[in-house]
Amino acid sequence: MDLIIKNGVIITAKDTYKADIGIKNGKIAVIGKEIEGSGEEIIDAEGKYVLPGAIDAHTHLEMPFGGTISADSYEAGTRAAACGGTTTVFDFALQQKGHGIIQTARERDELCAPQACVDYAFHVVISDLRPEILDEFQAAVDYGLPSFKVYMVYKKEGLMADDGVLCQVLEKSKETGALISVHAENPDLIDIRTDKYLKEGKTSAWYHYMSRPEFVEAEADKRAIHWAKSLNAPLYIVHLANKEGMEEVKRAKDEGYEIYAETCPQYLYFTSEVYKREDGRNFVCSPPMKGKESLDALWKGIKTGDISTIATDHCPFQSSEKDWGKDDFTKIPNGCMGIENMYPYMLSEANKGRISFNKAVEVCSANPAKIFGCDNQKGSIVIGKDADIVIYDPKKEFTISKNNMHSDVDYTIWEGVKLKGYPVMTLSRGKLVFKDGEFVGKPGWGKFLKRKIKR
Repeated sequence: MDLIIKNGVIITAKDTYKADIGIKNGKIAVIGKEIEGSGEEIIDAEGKYVLPGAIDAHTHLEMPFGGTISADSYEAGTRAAACGGTTTVFDFALQQKGHGIIQTARERDELCAPQACVDYAFHVVISDLRPEILDEFQAAVDYGLPSFKVYMVYKKEGLMADDGVLCQVLEKSKETGALISVHAENPDLIDIRTDKYLKEGKTSAWYHYMSRPEFVEAEADKRAIHWAKSLNAPLYIVHLANKEGMEEVKRAKDEGYEIYAETCPQYLYFTSEVYKREDGRNFVCSPPMKGKESLDALWKGIKTGDISTIATDHCPFQSSEKDWGKDDFTKIPNGCMGIENMYPYMLSEANKGRISFNKAVEVCSANPAKIFGCDNQKGSIVIGKDADIVIYDPKKEFTISKNNMHSDVDYTIWEGVKLKGYPVMTLSRGKLVFKDGEFVGKPGWGKFLKRKIKR
């Protein structure tokens, strides 16, 4: 053995038990009582929980958007992930006009590989659908890129897929074993409502929410689910934030369709009231935070299993960039931070009794590993899998502040939030990358994950 973790309580999506873990060559080699060895490094986890590392299946690092680039580089974003117990990050690679799927991922990998502090994968955003792109779906799946995204919004930015494109990619995904995720909002309603508010001189951050309230997202959720059901194709809805959409997901799942819904910590903690704050522009993201009814419906969906995963949609911008929209909400770069906060927040809610620790592991680790095809390596503490492990102290009190985060962003929407319990160590493939508040890993450690979705 290279390392033994002793005396901890192991928590997976299904089990809770006390045992030691032996790690060799970055893999979990043995799990048992009182593992003995000589010369190995020993971590004493007495009084602590030992969890699989989280998987953040939705991030936007170094992403060009809104006239700038998201504030966290691949190094900064994956460093922050490691410090929050996230050991695998999925980033979105935006297809440029004329570029192929594999080409898009390789170009992004050239940027990411020297920087990544934890393991990573890509979803390729399809924004230029041509016959040759549909023909490339199978090659991309075989290459280890089995998940793609389409935007039902951002028409002016050239990212939007209309219903025809959405149906084509859904049909091809069914044939090839890929999974399509959608950002579901209605762009025409957003444009009409935005123009109305601007003409009326209503330009504060509150009108970002008012321009795309619950029903604007819900309509697109329903439309996407309708097409997926009609074509009998699997569908993954990213950052679900509204009650009506949650109900539609539940209905489809109850009918037996392969529909997955992801939500984000910001939709589980904040409501649309944040947009009335003096710093409301810092909370601007799309879709925006919604009302209390939606927040409650999402927590219910987690408990019933109708929410499959938690991810962050981590896409932060510096406060000076958010200030571009101080007097015009349409100029605020859309996106919030969360990559370091996801697992600690969900585990804190488990520690407070809102959900079980097993459920927190399920939605933050086991489910994304299974859904996106890396559960042969990630998502659980099992012999043979990567030793992506978090040591969690349930007694540690922690207050989130910009000063104790590890991102490059100069503020956090989570400022002042108090957590019950916090990660004290993170291991990525058996290597210690975070310890007692400090990042101890190195850029370039992370590896690209090639995946295969099983059906």
